[in-house]
Amino acid sequence: MRWDIFCKVIDNHGDIGVCWRLACGLASRGETVRLWVDDPSALAWMAPGGCEGVSVVAWTAGAARGDAGPAPEVLVEAFGCDPAPEIVARFAAELPRGRTVHRWINLEYLSAEPYVERLHGLPSPVFRGPGDGLTKHFFYPGFSAATGGLLREPELPARRRGFDRGAWLAAQGIEWGGERLVSLFCYEPPALEALLAQLENASQPSRLLVTAGRASRALPPGPAQRGALSLSWLPHLPQTDFDHLLWASDLNFVRGEDSLVRALWAGAPFVWQIYPQDDDAHHVKLNSFLAWLGAPASLRSFHNLWNGMAEGDLPELDHATLATWAAAVLAARERALAQDDLATRLLRFVGQKS
Repeated sequence: MRWDIFCKVIDNHGDIGVCWRLACGLASRGETVRLWVDDPSALAWMAPGGCEGVSVVAWTAGAARGDAGPAPEVLVEAFGCDPAPEIVARFAAELPRGRTVHRWINLEYLSAEPYVERLHGLPSPVFRGPGDGLTKHFFYPGFSAATGGLLREPELPARRRGFDRGAWLAAQGIEWGGERLVSLFCYEPPALEALLAQLENASQPSRLLVTAGRASRALPPGPAQRGALSLSWLPHLPQTDFDHLLWASDLNFVRGEDSLVRALWAGAPFVWQIYPQDDDAHHVKLNSFLAWLGAPASLRSFHNLWNGMAEGDLPELDHATLATWAAAVLAARERALAQDDLATRLLRFVGQKS
């Protein structure tokens, strides 16, 4: 089928990252996808090789009016963005009036909160604009069989098993001497300086692999060698190499939605910095995820401190602590791998509505 996915880049590239992975996942299953993005510039480093079956359209009013291609059979609005009215009008014109089945998907944010299971798949009638008379359907990514699932390529577990950490690090110019590897992909966590101090004074040497952007800007200036801590600064990484970074690391600090899912598939211990919300709704969202994860007490405590939801000293990142974190992550990954991925569930859902 023909799919049009609409994405507005708010900040931090997580929205376009999710939409690109979805587009590629659908294309790998034989679908034809146009990804409409108001700012596609990040794809230059995120996906430099593009993807067969996916075309990128710079989302402007002129582009929508001037597009002469066929209307999509499936219209996906990601994260509550409003698709171009011209495309909606053409989409509506090619659907027989009076039909209650159609393919307009409102792809929502990922959450482990209970409401996701209640709302997933529900209809949302459209009462105004060019889509008047049509019905959207909510599609909620999630961690249970009653949700839309998680983005995952079919070959991902096999690729993960065949990954050569040493070779990948060498290709990045990182001289690894067997020290603990910690990836840092974050906003500006309140406990960042406490983490650096802990790693600097630890008995075990660590290397912090700092991603480009906000993580590198949040890092206090200083030398590349700080006690037991070495620092390596990375350039912007394509999505495949970002996955490799998570696979190479013994501990991952991630942020937002896309990297959370990729950290889960990596199977190493991780700490998630959730995107903050003004009404502190992210507190409930984070705790719901930690409950699903089966996070031990030390991991819950670290998350609360990392996200500024508590005060105190960070738990020590010793071998025993990380081993309990790893056990929880691996058990959760097995539960998630036993379920169908998001693209598979979305294709099934669209098929049932057609």
